[in-house]
Amino acid sequence: MDQSNASPSPGIAPEHRHEWWQGALIYQIYPRSYLDTNGDGVGDLPGIIERLDYVASLGVEAIWISPFFKSPMADYGYDISDYRAVDPLFGTLADFDRLLAKAHALGLRVMIDQVPSHTSSEHAWFRESRMSRDNPKADWYVWADARDDGGPPNNWLSVFGGSAWKWDPRRAQYYLHNFLVEQPDLNFHCPAVREAVLADMRFWLERGVDGLRLDAINYCFYDKQLRDNPPKPAAARTGQGFRPDNPYAYQYHHFDNTQPENLQFLAELRTLTDRYPGRVTLGEIGTAEDSNATIAEYTMPGRLHMGYSFELLGSASSPAHVRATVEGALAHSPDAWPCWALSNHDVERVLSRWGGPQAAPALGTLYTALACSLRGAVCIYQGEELGLGEAEIPYEQMRDPYGIAFWPTFKGRDGCRTPIPWTADANGGFSRATPWLPVPATHLAQSVAAQERADGSPLHAFRRLLAWRRTQPALVWGQMHFLYSDDALLVFERRLREQALLVAFNLTGNAASVDLPAAHGATTISGHGLPAGSINGTRIAVPAHGALYARLAR
Repeated sequence: MDQSNASPSPGIAPEHRHEWWQGALIYQIYPRSYLDTNGDGVGDLPGIIERLDYVASLGVEAIWISPFFKSPMADYGYDISDYRAVDPLFGTLADFDRLLAKAHALGLRVMIDQVPSHTSSEHAWFRESRMSRDNPKADWYVWADARDDGGPPNNWLSVFGGSAWKWDPRRAQYYLHNFLVEQPDLNFHCPAVREAVLADMRFWLERGVDGLRLDAINYCFYDKQLRDNPPKPAAARTGQGFRPDNPYAYQYHHFDNTQPENLQFLAELRTLTDRYPGRVTLGEIGTAEDSNATIAEYTMPGRLHMGYSFELLGSASSPAHVRATVEGALAHSPDAWPCWALSNHDVERVLSRWGGPQAAPALGTLYTALACSLRGAVCIYQGEELGLGEAEIPYEQMRDPYGIAFWPTFKGRDGCRTPIPWTADANGGFSRATPWLPVPATHLAQSVAAQERADGSPLHAFRRLLAWRRTQPALVWGQMHFLYSDDALLVFERRLREQALLVAFNLTGNAASVDLPAAHGATTISGHGLPAGSINGTRIAVPAHGALYARLAR
């Protein structure tokens, strides 16, 4: 092999000072499934507090906590009825304050979810808005008259299937819900709505949180003319997010999200957060078209600090796909910091998604190493440090309304949300009651306690990898330049001032090699818990599911 497909990858000039979030490793905690301390089968804030020492031992810089706010739990916390209150299921506001204080004492930053685009249908704002067309909050949500035939005002679809419009007899109008019917969309064209949303965010910034992860941030505005989305040709219904059982992918979503007015709101949000030094905003940006272009637009100076898409959260895992995604992000955003995620609470765990249902837990270390070697911050979902795969949940034990609606062709998000197995005991040491989702037997063998006792476990490999990364400034902050990719290998450089590293990953089950002039004179470091590659002259050889880190001659 030669380097005929090498091409320059844009990066940004290294800085002498970096913000804490630039290149940070952010550990996502899904509180329902972390640790239950009160015996109701659901994880809680005291459970997170109890395990913060464990989190700090992993070597991450921050935690991101999924919603713990007051909610009827139609979408398990992403349907919020009070943005300033902790749901009793998770504890109290005093518990959150204790969590924040302990995390800061351990050197961990704390980011929390904010869900600005919609509320719960039980929120006081919506209860008032739906009562009449002339009350003080009548225009706080997206209401529209029926068509002449009584049907919804346009063809917009819900992400969760079916029409995005729900008829409400109180107002004799339809309201918009991009997600569940229990999640009505706020009308961000109304200035009072934007002010109220920012005021709720200010509440948590004043409390001391270090960052806001903004759920579905590109869904805040809609087309005021309510124009129909154009149909998408069958040949174009491919790629991330497409499933033939969900008609959402049958449209170009030109008018129901990602509207230009959203940029002004992002500027207003940035003005707010800039009043609190050191705080960061991270936007979840899910678009069906060019997500890299949208992220670039949303993270321009004066808007969000970081954004992440779903490009690496899908089934595509080839070196070519990873390279195209990262190169695209850097090309669109030469002055921005990407954020990468391979797993989260909404998608099948990466070990199963990329490695297959029988993937060995140790393969998870390879995927972690890959994510942590890219330029940008990384969100690491709870359980990735253990090499957990997707859990198989029987239909009768499913909780996710998305999965229940589309079963059996799509089994929803329950399989990635099962409780963390702390021990091999019943319920994995998660709860003394029946957990809200079952702990699979396969996970019990991978418990934290068992892996703590085994020096070669994925958990220890994870810790060693993260500890080593912190000593390599080029991996944390350096420029990135791809050298080669084929069906097996992904090879790139990371450079920062005096340090230059060559990094190679073999994402297949067979050994692979390539001749690259750039490797001449390089000194191998190690694979850091992975099968380690080698360099002989200009030839790079990487074993199956292995990695290579080497120092390049300057």
